[in-house]
Amino acid sequence: MTIDWMHAWPTALAAFLASAVEFVEALTVVLAVGAVRGWRSALTGTAAALAVLLAVVLLFGPLLTRIPLEDVQLVVGGLLLLFGLRWLRKAVLRAAGVIPLHDEAAAYARETGSLRSAGPPSGSWDAVAIATAFKITMLEGLEVVFIVIAVGAGGVGLLLPAAIGAAAALLAVFALGLVLHRPLSMMPENTLKFTVGVLLAAFGTFWVGEGLRLAWPGGDWSILGLTIGYLLVAALAVPMCRGRASAGPALTLR
Repeated sequence: MTIDWMHAWPTALAAFLASAVEFVEALTVVLAVGAVRGWRSALTGTAAALAVLLAVVLLFGPLLTRIPLEDVQLVVGGLLLLFGLRWLRKAVLRAAGVIPLHDEAAAYARETGSLRSAGPPSGSWDAVAIATAFKITMLEGLEVVFIVIAVGAGGVGLLLPAAIGAAAALLAVFALGLVLHRPLSMMPENTLKFTVGVLLAAFGTFWVGEGLRLAWPGGDWSILGLTIGYLLVAALAVPMCRGRASAGPALTLR
């Protein structure tokens, strides 16, 4: 099947950015497991989780083709809209200083401390390390699977570009982790989450409209207008929330 990249590139970009955020968070924990408990157990748990995620995609991905497209767009679009607004809300509050920025270096330090306190492995296989790497990869990976299905299920032929975007994000984050062997704390994560929240909210709104058979002006180009609209509203919300930040201590919210 030939991919029309003029039509599919926004889908691939949204999947890439959203997946990169999830993979960076998973990488932080996997690096901590490898540094403290050993790389064999860390990679074993990660590989097992990736195998389970691949099975989930192969099992449930084809089922989407048996559901009427409008129903998929309405349900998945609604979920994607809620998912994107959740990310965007946190990014706005972090940008305004209402809640603290997410610190991958601090998360790495907490995880290494927790792993050291678990004690040495009781056998040839480190169950704690394998379970920790498996759990974080599954949790973040399931969100990636949802994102890929959500942004790819809105139109015919978009699932493959979404999967390509997610795979590219996985390879990029894995390569950086392999080279640096440390958390990607230099990445402007909140800016990335702000961008991803805007994109997911825009895609979600568009697919909900498609599911309701709304005739968007300009067709797929309406996604660009929705993106600009959400971006402007979120940008205006940041200074409005700064007053709340100055009125009291920062909240703790992941």
